[in-house]
Amino acid sequence: MRKVVLVTGASSGVGRALCQRLLQEDDGLHLCLACRNPDRAEAARAALLAACPSAQITSVQVDVSDLRSVLRAAAELRRRFQRLDCVYLNAGIMPQPQLDVSALLLGFFSRKVIHMLCTAEGLLTQHDKVTADGLQEVFATNVFGHFLLVRELEPLLCRGDGPARLVWTSSRNARKANFSLQDFQHRGGQEPYSSSKYAMDLLSVALNRKLNQRGLYSSVACPGTMLTNMTYGILPAFVWTLLMPIIWLRRVGNAFTLPVSDPRQTPQTALSPPPQLRFLVDSFTLTPHNGAEALVWLFRQKPESLDPLSKYLSATSGFGSTYVTAQQMDLDEDTAERFYHSLLELETHVKATLQGADAQS
Repeated sequence: MRKVVLVTGASSGVGRALCQRLLQEDDGLHLCLACRNPDRAEAARAALLAACPSAQITSVQVDVSDLRSVLRAAAELRRRFQRLDCVYLNAGIMPQPQLDVSALLLGFFSRKVIHMLCTAEGLLTQHDKVTADGLQEVFATNVFGHFLLVRELEPLLCRGDGPARLVWTSSRNARKANFSLQDFQHRGGQEPYSSSKYAMDLLSVALNRKLNQRGLYSSVACPGTMLTNMTYGILPAFVWTLLMPIIWLRRVGNAFTLPVSDPRQTPQTALSPPPQLRFLVDSFTLTPHNGAEALVWLFRQKPESLDPLSKYLSATSGFGSTYVTAQQMDLDEDTAERFYHSLLELETHVKATLQGADAQS
């Protein structure tokens, strides 16, 4: 029986690269592309079929920021499939950030310059929007739309005849300091992307506690920093140009790094640069193909063998080879539990609101 894999945000970036690599792993998959734009979904499907003609590839239209769209897509998937083996919750947005140039210049002369360049902490402010459903757009897209999708697809995921898995595309930029349980939509802050990724990490932990006994397992991965349109929105192109010599010099120094298959280990190198610099450079996966490394690695693993409190990171070493490492997440399970219940309450509220609006129309 073909495995059925659903990927949100599959028409471009790391989502598209992930689909290509999954078909290279197993061309017997039934791959379903969940995309907002049907034309881009069809273009991605055609390109994937050209590379792998024997594959079975379908698509479903869904805008995860639009709750009606999520409910329609889930209903369509329940009609089409009797099971889902894996769902990659990959679609996401980052508001166009604004760079604080003065903070950047001051940071270059501080002891925290490496940390600043790794995380962009203190350099960026982001301005979120509100969706038609009254939710903060980044929260709705990155977190709540996917949460609602998972809830609606539980009958396909929790079948009891074998494990199924969720894989969330998180970020190294997920920071506890940017998340508040009292303001989990981040209405009052300026770091909605970081807050949403931390919320995603919490949700993954909570889902494992709730659904492992029903055969559903959840993991989070970070694709690293890739040079894409989103990346150039974080820092201007001239900043990345300045950073590239540091990146490549570090790679020369790391030329004899030995990648490892077990992410609980770390790569061993003949040189010993500062760990902050190693983090800075190894997190630059540069291309979506490289960025998909951790997501593909998770596909190969038995989901029940993975650490639910770890984030699995795509990284580069040596002459640009990729590997996977694991990082313990800075969170506690009590907060994860409370956040999960807050999302359940929000789900009840928004569904009642939608039903009320439908009744009046």
